[in-house]
Amino acid sequence: MNIATDPKSQLSSEANLAAPPTAIGILTVDLDAIVANWRKLEKTAVPAECAAVVKANAYGCGAEQVTRALANAGCRTFFVATVEEAAAVRAAAPQATIYALGGFFPNSGDSYARIDCKPVIGDLNELAEWDVFCRRSGWSGGAAVHIDTGLNRLGLTVSEAQGIIPRINAGDHGITLVMSHLASAELLNNPANARQLSTFREIASLFTGVPASLANSSGVYLGAPFQFDMVRPGAALYGVNPTPEADNPMQQVVELKARIVRIRNIERGETVGYGGTWTARRPTRLAIVSAGYADGYFRAASSNDGTRGAEVVVAGKRCPIAGRVSMDLIAVDVTDLDKSAVRRGHMATLIGEGITVDELAHHFGTIGYEVLTSLGRRFARVYKGGNAVVDPVALPSPPAEPAAASS
Repeated sequence: MNIATDPKSQLSSEANLAAPPTAIGILTVDLDAIVANWRKLEKTAVPAECAAVVKANAYGCGAEQVTRALANAGCRTFFVATVEEAAAVRAAAPQATIYALGGFFPNSGDSYARIDCKPVIGDLNELAEWDVFCRRSGWSGGAAVHIDTGLNRLGLTVSEAQGIIPRINAGDHGITLVMSHLASAELLNNPANARQLSTFREIASLFTGVPASLANSSGVYLGAPFQFDMVRPGAALYGVNPTPEADNPMQQVVELKARIVRIRNIERGETVGYGGTWTARRPTRLAIVSAGYADGYFRAASSNDGTRGAEVVVAGKRCPIAGRVSMDLIAVDVTDLDKSAVRRGHMATLIGEGITVDELAHHFGTIGYEVLTSLGRRFARVYKGGNAVVDPVALPSPPAEPAAASS
């Protein structure tokens, strides 16, 4: 459910500022924060160009909205994973340079040419097929060459890359970028970083006149030697900490709220949720929140009698999850809140108000990338800043409850 999609319509009605009363929750994306993060990364990488990775629907934040905001801020180059993702980016940024990281599939040349998308080629068979397509079609849109320097996924081996150097030196080769990808950039002193840098510097220097790119989000903060001609930040744009060994230099981008659908009281000794793994140690007041692992709020955030789980913010205060996270619901212990502070229809904050994507990732046992890209489509999405809605989301007031309500 997308509350703000077309920027022309976004500014036309205050109705866009309010989530529908049926929405289980609201994911608010701050486009101004994304732009601010890009500008910070750009400044850190000067004089290198700062591109933007907007694959996986801009890490769950909305590829078209994010691309449009960044293009208006001056970003000229975008990276996606697939041609289908490239098409969405092209619609939002008609003049941008777009690279597809996923490789060049057999018989796919027309799809790249149609939207002027450059494949990132990491296999000699791909390179041969791309050459044939370019000769037969006359397309001259260019491509990148990906060289594997230690990640051992996609990419030409160093010896394979050396083998195509005569082609590069012959001119008119159509290669517009040579790139590699760091395996451990978030670990400042990992020796793999120095090894990859040395390997890439040596091979990239043989690609005469071709711009080079190595650094991802964390790689930007490894310093100037890693930045080359272009940096390719992704997760940092969306608020994930690119320097986990230090404070996060990025602004937080997303806020996630989910609706409280029931307030209930249980007695000391009663259990909560599937498996009865959490037992009330006192008379307990619970808020049942309409979100769960089907919405990307992982079951790993659950609590039990021996382990404290994640927290959510209710009425401005952190409250612990009680029991297992289920597919659609979370139980939250709100016993310590004033009874008048929380009612059915209010919103609980799952991300925001001090709870960061990285904190939630810790409870989930994963990384911020997975948190963002897992956030479900059942949430209403609201955009603020950039070319979208200027004001934060305005929520309708919850319905008044009768004074004699049992909850």
